[in-house]
Amino acid sequence: MADINCTELAPAAPQSEVAAVADAAPTPRWDIIELLFFAYRDFVGDADHVLETFGFGRAHHRVVHFVSRYPGLKVADLLDVLRITKQSLGRVLKQLLDEGYIVQKAGDTDRRQRLLFATAKGEALVTELARLQTGRINHALAGLGTGDAATVLTFLRGMIDQDDPDKVLQSILAGAPPSGGPQSKDGR
Repeated sequence: MADINCTELAPAAPQSEVAAVADAAPTPRWDIIELLFFAYRDFVGDADHVLETFGFGRAHHRVVHFVSRYPGLKVADLLDVLRITKQSLGRVLKQLLDEGYIVQKAGDTDRRQRLLFATAKGEALVTELARLQTGRINHALAGLGTGDAATVLTFLRGMIDQDDPDKVLQSILAGAPPSGGPQSKDGR
């Protein structure tokens, strides 16, 4: 594998421009950056092990998660949420449809719309993966004081680019519960 040298990727800037940018840029938060890398690795790793047994990957997890949590999600909205290409989504969605984790229905008012719903099998998978991830979250929160979970939520919301939020993200940021799915049936 080739090494990547950033100085080879862009023309060299005059030294005065480099100094001005360095002075204006914040000092990197290596501590948080690296902890986020490792936290993400282990957070998704728990689910990855289960997904591997089905021949699925992280894209499958994200698709079935959002379809389960937001029943009737339009394919176009799912593309906005995941920010992946139609081709990438098509491959993953086809597998989830073929294996019975998701069903697709035409819209009631616009038959061209493709609305997605998780099947009982899909909801069971999402619930199992969420159970694993919730265990990791609860373990991390157990070491915090009362009210610190709200600080964690504030921090995570602050990390999300909110300049161009999609419909699903808007409801998450507003704290609105989804209209259905395995986690909302009992009010959670």
